Amino acid sequence: MAAVILSFPTLQGLRIFTQKLSWTKRGVRFVSGEVGRIEKVLIANRGEIACRVMRTAKKMGVRSVAVYSDADRDSMHVAMESYLSMEKVLEVAKKSGSHAVHPGYGFLSENTEFAEACKQEGIIFIGPPSSAIRDMGIKSTSKYIMSAAGVPIIGGYHGEDQSNERLQAEAAQIGFPVMIKAVRGGGGKGMRIARSDSVFLEQLESARREARKSFNDDVMLVEKFVEDPRHVEVQVFGDMHGNVVYLFERDCSVQRRHQKIIEEAPGPDISPEVRRKLGEAAVKAAKAVNYVGAGTVEFIMDAQHNFYFMEMNTRLQVEHPVSEMITGTDLVEWQLRVAAGERLPLLQDDIILRGHSFEARIYAEDPNNDFLPGAGPLLHLSTPAADQHTRIETGVREGDEVSAHYDPMIAKLVVWGEDRSAALKKLRYCLRQYNVRHTHTHTHTHTVRSCSACRATKPIVGLNTNIDFLLSLSGHPEFEAGNVTTSFIPQYYADLFPAPRAPSGETICQAALGLVLQERRHTQEFVRASNDPFSPFGSSSGWRSNIQYNRNMTLQLGDKKVEVVVGYSKDGSYTMQLGDEVYHVTGEVELEGGASFLHCSVNGVKSRPKLVILDSTVHLFSTEGSSQVSVPVPKYLAAVSGAGAQGGAVAPMTGTIEKVMVKAGDTVAVGDALMVMNAMKMEHTIRAPKAGVIKRVFFSEGSQANRHAPLIELEEEEEVEEESSQ
Repeated sequence: MAAVILSFPTLQGLRIFTQKLSWTKRGVRFVSGEVGRIEKVLIANRGEIACRVMRTAKKMGVRSVAVYSDADRDSMHVAMESYLSMEKVLEVAKKSGSHAVHPGYGFLSENTEFAEACKQEGIIFIGPPSSAIRDMGIKSTSKYIMSAAGVPIIGGYHGEDQSNERLQAEAAQIGFPVMIKAVRGGGGKGMRIARSDSVFLEQLESARREARKSFNDDVMLVEKFVEDPRHVEVQVFGDMHGNVVYLFERDCSVQRRHQKIIEEAPGPDISPEVRRKLGEAAVKAAKAVNYVGAGTVEFIMDAQHNFYFMEMNTRLQVEHPVSEMITGTDLVEWQLRVAAGERLPLLQDDIILRGHSFEARIYAEDPNNDFLPGAGPLLHLSTPAADQHTRIETGVREGDEVSAHYDPMIAKLVVWGEDRSAALKKLRYCLRQYNVRHTHTHTHTHTVRSCSACRATKPIVGLNTNIDFLLSLSGHPEFEAGNVTTSFIPQYYADLFPAPRAPSGETICQAALGLVLQERRHTQEFVRASNDPFSPFGSSSGWRSNIQYNRNMTLQLGDKKVEVVVGYSKDGSYTMQLGDEVYHVTGEVELEGGASFLHCSVNGVKSRPKLVILDSTVHLFSTEGSSQVSVPVPKYLAAVSGAGAQGGAVAPMTGTIEKVMVKAGDTVAVGDALMVMNAMKMEHTIRAPKAGVIKRVFFSEGSQANRHAPLIELEEEEEVEEESSQ
């Protein structure tokens, strides 16, 4: 781990009110009779939250020190441990002369030992006291504390006996379905729902494995699972002077894999009375553990708006911007000031709720394949324009790699409106401007709407993302009505995953024109480089004396191939025939603002879509929509890329083989578990696509597999019998 010191002009540092400080090379020392400042903060995190903290630090005149791991320098052998190394982070903090450490979220942000270590080294930990992290970090302990403080809780088993038999017996007594949770869990990790006694042990083992991987602790609790609840959480903030306030609630009900995907503040259809009760319960929770800094108290809410304590996240949340948008605050600034001993900038009566805000998380994942996370390069990327009511929280740029080692979030899109309807309209307006596409020539063709008001918007190309899904979700009538629960996605699955729409004949002609014009440009570049303007290899016009030259072009639309007959006319125009349909096509490529636009006419209808050609795939973005058309992979290459995949199981994403359940010679049925893969700290079970006998297992436990790599070769039993009889 190395340090990069980002030196910003020091304007006015943060005065320390509650302790007298002196600066040493090792950071801050608590002494008497002096006044100190926080002038430099180390950010022990990465990506968008690191950038977020830096922006506020710069605004306040506080210098930032950033750290990065070797995994963020393309070294695949280094995994997540880099940002979890307390020793390395503290070493960098001391060497750089940082006075404080901001842990962001995840990694060390809720690590009791790290908070204590900072204190021992005389470095300010920008977060709550280690005692609060400890009490709220262990779910069983937090339940007892909350119950004693008068905060409503859901009953369950939080005991020390962690045997399979005891946990299963407690689950049966509570009554299925039950939620199995890691006591140190968070972020959806180490959580499973067991709907019957027959699957309890399988789900328990899976939750334990994931908890060990994520938290190095597999102690579990079992609670009654509330069907179709809402996930409502309250932003709280405390200072060292005993003040605690709430900044209203957020609704984070719409989730996949127990992880939030879209959040809003305030919660829809929550009355002022319920809002006040939520806030007061959250403040009780914070005061019960002498909380200081930013925290979030999470509740489960039923259909009657009864709510029950779920857990407290003792850090800044990913979705904190929506609370900032409705209260006009900067919570990172509050964190820095409170950590320096200042009082809260506002007390409860000063915090006014204004308008409505949404946050959509832009992920590199495939919603059509159970939201499997992705990794790879962002080959072409831009975002909607940021303004007073639109924030783009991101830590990546065009050309950056989305790592397989970390959460696959590309950005957070945060918007504000005068009311929920206006904010939702703004959200959808901005989502359309992302125009996302991946570049694989063998995958499906999707349709994405584009923003007619922003022709200069560039797409994200290179990865599957969830933007199509976010548009479907935010446009669903039930979501528009605010009728959200944690089961929203499975409940409206058919509506949220509509069948892809095939590109029109006009779009196919535009794609063919784009390829023809690209070929012409390459030929012209060849002529210029050869210094022979009369070279016979330098003609790409297709013109022939007294005849029209025709060529056949094969294009790929999803799993279908389309033959296009392109005719070159003497006047520079083209005829294109698709089946029985004939189109007259003209056009040129125009460059504007670093982007390429196809200024064209198809049968007299003019258009100007954005044109991106990568890896023989044409991406078109227009006011009508967005499509991709590819040049098919040659058969000899397709055969190589598909080798080993046709008779077995392949890796759906890049990840680590956590567990292998089978060996060569084993007989399996359809759906049997073969392997468990771990990617982005999430477990994924690989199951048999058909019945048969295991011929070969290509990976062992602990090894890394790339996406689409063959994992297991599987023979059908008939094939085995034929081989044995020969």
